[in-house]
Amino acid sequence: MTLLIKNGIVVDPVSKTETCQDIFIENERIAKMGEGLDLQADQVIDAAGNYVMPGFVDLHVHLRDPCLTYKEDIATGTAAAAAGGFTTIVAMPNTKPVSDSPEVIQYVTEKAKEVSRVNVYQVGSVTVGMAGQEMSDIEGMYEAGCIAISEDGKSVMNAQLYKEAMAVAAKNDMIVLAHCEDINMVNGGVLNADAHTSGLGFKGITNAVEDVIVARDIVLAKETGARLHLCHCSTKDSVEMVRLAKEAGLPVSAEVCPHHFTSCSEDITGDDANFKMNPPLRTREDMEALREGLAKGILDVIATDHAPHSAEEKAQSITKAPFGIVGLETALALSYSELVKTGLISMADMAAKLSYNPAKILGIDRGVLAEGKVADLVIVNTTEEYAIDVDKFLSKGKNTPYHGRKVYGKVLMTVIGGEVAYENK
Repeated sequence: MTLLIKNGIVVDPVSKTETCQDIFIENERIAKMGEGLDLQADQVIDAAGNYVMPGFVDLHVHLRDPCLTYKEDIATGTAAAAAGGFTTIVAMPNTKPVSDSPEVIQYVTEKAKEVSRVNVYQVGSVTVGMAGQEMSDIEGMYEAGCIAISEDGKSVMNAQLYKEAMAVAAKNDMIVLAHCEDINMVNGGVLNADAHTSGLGFKGITNAVEDVIVARDIVLAKETGARLHLCHCSTKDSVEMVRLAKEAGLPVSAEVCPHHFTSCSEDITGDDANFKMNPPLRTREDMEALREGLAKGILDVIATDHAPHSAEEKAQSITKAPFGIVGLETALALSYSELVKTGLISMADMAAKLSYNPAKILGIDRGVLAEGKVADLVIVNTTEEYAIDVDKFLSKGKNTPYHGRKVYGKVLMTVIGGEVAYENK
């Protein structure tokens, strides 16, 4: 099948330019780009007035498969990804059984190929069963196609064990995706530790819970040479430590989630577990530091930490409900509305943080639109305001505090490997 996309505003995150071009796709790749292409195609799409961007790459997704499929499964999770403009996603290992072996890695990889066009990379856990006691078969998982390890949902508290695992990752050039949380300091906290949440009657989680592990992991990356990627940064001191690490030339990158740069703890007005996430929504000062970190290029990536739960689980009190928020189908809208439309970053900068930068961190040939490249792209409308509607989500998870929020930035079409994977009708 051949596909011709005409009259779109093509965003290049590398040159940071926006140009009106046509894109001709043949045999899964971009065959030709230019103005006024007069070529025959099986399907012609008029993208006039809309942006054409590289397909988004999400470094942080929970697909809940295997065995937690009442929350999400590979089919629904990847459908939600395509609806959000994501053409490649990275699945976290906190499944049942934990993704700590070549067999589980292969299960997810093969099932994703069967049910979805979205490219799925399964992450392996650092330790067996994510119990923090024994290193997983990292070499075996690498041979099975695993390109990253993580203990996401928790940190490996045994620093020596973590250091040894990072050394194995460094040997195989695998990325280490770090959830930074000192579990001993959480102490039953459920929301951020500040005057506002205390006034609501909830026990708090301090910034230090994140910051002490960020510092430790950066030091271990320096010692082992491992490529460290800090997940869901939420504090102002995390941003500062990433800045210092980069200035020192260390192999450190970092992500921030849309909910952390869009909302703060002041937005929580009552006992609504849709506001319960880990790390928690921090203070306005922290939120502004995250925005500044994005604007200055300290924070490289926008990732979702898409964490679906059932309606019954999230209907509980904040004190009992699980942590987590869905994000695949709201990431583009929140990022555009809060960062680009406000003038904080450019469209090309947003494209870099959603596509080019995460692809570069993973070491995959994605995130750019150029002749000869795989045709993974998204067409986006930014002129029409609409309300986020969880009833239209393709994800099983509806757990978000953004239902009804007015936003700009709508995915019209997602193309993966030259084929239309999602169309907003």
